[in-house]
Amino acid sequence: MNGTGNTILVTGGTSGIGLGLALRLHQAGNKVIIAGRRKALLDKIASEHPGIESVLLDICDPHSIQRSSEALAISHPNLNVLINNAGIMQWENLTEPQGLRTAEDIVTTNLLGTIRMVYAFTPQLLKQPSATIMNVSSALAFVPLPATPTYSATKAAVHSFTQSLRVQLEDSSVEVIELAPPGVRTTLLGQENDEHAMPLEEFLDEIFELLKISPTPSELVVERAKPLRFAEATGSHDEVLKMLAAYKPPAE
Repeated sequence: MNGTGNTILVTGGTSGIGLGLALRLHQAGNKVIIAGRRKALLDKIASEHPGIESVLLDICDPHSIQRSSEALAISHPNLNVLINNAGIMQWENLTEPQGLRTAEDIVTTNLLGTIRMVYAFTPQLLKQPSATIMNVSSALAFVPLPATPTYSATKAAVHSFTQSLRVQLEDSSVEVIELAPPGVRTTLLGQENDEHAMPLEEFLDEIFELLKISPTPSELVVERAKPLRFAEATGSHDEVLKMLAAYKPPAE
């Protein structure tokens, strides 16, 4: 992935990792378009950071995705980077039937949203001389957090989907990258003050060092994520799973 001169669409670009990536990429000399569902917030970010553009896009609505892809193909024909970052994470108790709706929402957002974005935008990306799809999974794709089972499962599925996408596009101009963060201090699951989570700016620093490597690694995995990413290979999967099982939802 080129460090500058790209036209980049970032889903979930109004907060957390998505906004952090968008701001860093904008500062590096890229045209950045953030996508989200809240117009007021999109407008606020764009006004505070001149040059950043925004598009109203509901990752859970296939019609919204299709409309956005068609509109951006006209307004930004040079769009060559798609960062599928939008996602939600919720605590779940699998013994409570009413939790099924939460699980379905997580699947729709995290997995179907990513898949639909890939189908909608890949034709435009294939027209570019050099393009990138970056799918954001999670270190929990490799060892699940039992208290967030559907989130962990969707990220495992995103990892698998990304591997297949990479193989299918290997002879094209589109490179496929997976970003697998550890717990980061963002509002996702209320981790903004979690001392066990990685500070956002520290995470971004490490990611952008990895992005300087040529060719770009197919997986962007910071040091804190490696114990989970390589748990199977090191034979520590059961030990790490037991550790994660001790992490419980906060008492209400």
